Amino acid sequence: MERTAVPRWLLETVRKAKRPENVTVYKDTSNEVTAHRLNTVCEEARCPNRGDCFSRGSATFMILGDVCTRNCRFCAVKNGHPLPVDREEPLRIKRAAQKMGLRHVVVTSVTRDDLADGGAEHFASVIRELRTLPGAPTVEVLVPDFKGYHEALNLVLESKPEVFAHNVEMVPRLYREVRPGAVYERSLDVLAAAQKESRPGTVTKSGFMLGLGETEAEVLALLEDLRDAGVALLTIGQYLAPSWRHYPVARYVTPEEFADWEKEAYKMGFLGVASGPLVRSSYQAGYYYRKVTGRVQAMASD
Repeated sequence: MERTAVPRWLLETVRKAKRPENVTVYKDTSNEVTAHRLNTVCEEARCPNRGDCFSRGSATFMILGDVCTRNCRFCAVKNGHPLPVDREEPLRIKRAAQKMGLRHVVVTSVTRDDLADGGAEHFASVIRELRTLPGAPTVEVLVPDFKGYHEALNLVLESKPEVFAHNVEMVPRLYREVRPGAVYERSLDVLAAAQKESRPGTVTKSGFMLGLGETEAEVLALLEDLRDAGVALLTIGQYLAPSWRHYPVARYVTPEEFADWEKEAYKMGFLGVASGPLVRSSYQAGYYYRKVTGRVQAMASD
């Protein structure tokens, strides 16, 4: 596929997002992550919003190491043979969250198909540790598919995260070529099972990218599938190829188109939608969680 030139407006948007707005807070955030020997998806996945988020004193923790057992063609995280699980990591995340004063903690991971439970118990351990903090923060987990094992899924849900997220990433037609280790139907099943088995009040969340060659009809069908699975919170962002070795960008979607998809998603019944070129799974996660819970409470009182 021929490489598509990045439009100037997007290059400037990325430059601005990468640039620290508050250098002092940015350095403090980076230092806390380093001091507690933690990984962040902000750094490992080369997120363009790192400057903005670190400047706000927030980061998305990535547990279970920095090596993924899958090799998706869109992802910057390295793949290979991971190290053994670090049992002290949940405690270090708790201490970092406390030092950073986080009120909404977002935790994701590499995919660990080498582990019997896919790392589910480790997710649960992180949630349990965060629950011991004074005035415990709300917790959002962005999990892999655990190969579809509901027992692993339930390990995470039993720890009662406020937000349970799993990304479908893209329309199903592209899975075989771009993320061959994943199964679209399996991801939908994870989301549907989470919505069904989670405690009342848990918000189910998913996200996907545009710009990989999908059609409008495919995006509409994807949105319908996610609503049928019970997803309440949705993120839609632009795919940005991490390097020339990764899957090429087919098209750069305009901000106006992202705004149209946001309107369409709200019309379809999603309670919270973040849609824009640099939107990522954890984009302003705490804000959108509060927005959704406010709408749920308002609906319940009607």
